[in-house]
Amino acid sequence: MATLTCKVIEEITLNNNSYNSERSLDISSVNEIVKRIVTISTTESGLLGFSTASSTDLSKSYLAGQFDEDDVRYIRITNLDSSNHITLTFRDEDSTEFAIKVDAGHSFIYPGDNSGGVIDTMHAGGSALTVSLNDLVDITATADTASCDVEVFVGSA
Repeated sequence: MATLTCKVIEEITLNNNSYNSERSLDISSVNEIVKRIVTISTTESGLLGFSTASSTDLSKSYLAGQFDEDDVRYIRITNLDSSNHITLTFRDEDSTEFAIKVDAGHSFIYPGDNSGGVIDTMHAGGSALTVSLNDLVDITATADTASCDVEVFVGSA
């Protein structure tokens, strides 16, 4: 096992003043890494799937793989396209969903729980005032006007 170090760095100088920022997070006990570049079409496709280690549901296919929901600690999805955005849709165990646009060149980071993976890490619904966190089940992706390459990085225990 190893420690995954994740860094977010912003660098900008305005009017001769630096507003740089750097944040770092060490995620311990990582022993599996998946780093893939996959092509997302304009038709919604399964990107990442999450299930229990004992799940026998192998009927679903995901472009970047299927993972044990207990073990996922970090997910980064980067849109490598230079002009088109993608839409990522996150679905939980109750089949409620939320979607987010990831523009050309941008990344989206989904943090897994330090000890529980993607179990009880999201809530989607008409109101976020009453939150009852559910398990992340899968992430699908759709490209805007033309197919886009995306880089997927997943760190698991």
